Amino acid sequence: MTVLLVAGSPSEHSRSAALLDAVQQRLQLRGVEVERLHIRDLSPRALLLADFSHPSVVHATSLVARARAIVVATPVYKAAYSGVLKVFLDLLPQTALKTKHVLPLATGGSPNHMLALDYALRPVLQSLGAAHILPGVYATDAQVVVLPEGGYQVAPEIGARLDESVTHLIAEALREIPLVAGLFAPVHFSQVRCSV
Repeated sequence: MTVLLVAGSPSEHSRSAALLDAVQQRLQLRGVEVERLHIRDLSPRALLLADFSHPSVVHATSLVARARAIVVATPVYKAAYSGVLKVFLDLLPQTALKTKHVLPLATGGSPNHMLALDYALRPVLQSLGAAHILPGVYATDAQVVVLPEGGYQVAPEIGARLDESVTHLIAEALREIPLVAGLFAPVHFSQVRCSV
């Protein structure tokens, strides 16, 4: 069982990637296998020309296909998620997120862009068939602080929300449905017979 972490920032180091790092640590502490996809590492030409057969795009879509759950992190620019994330999502098959639980994360300069998760990103995730989109976590620049040595520190209130989101993600997406003894196997409708 794998959770795919998708970094949707065009920058190598970003606050949204710091949120992904925090989620990755929380998942790994609970024994969950994690894979990471940095969209900025895909071929820019393949992304812009919608080259579905390019090896980097094929690999990225296969990561999405085999993941049980997906965490998407993006910076918010001009009240919308990043352009590189948009281009990548456009390349995915229409049902790429079918049966998958998705946790959206975003960072922005101020609380004014908080609704970008619900009004910009959520509709696209739904159009890709996501089974369930968990409540997103939005952090402002002041809540993901750049440290003097170059890393990032997530504010305690955001850390608490990430704890809650990871717990919810594990409970919803990673639970196994137990088989109960005595239950019947599924029966196709054509085999159902009625008597009165």
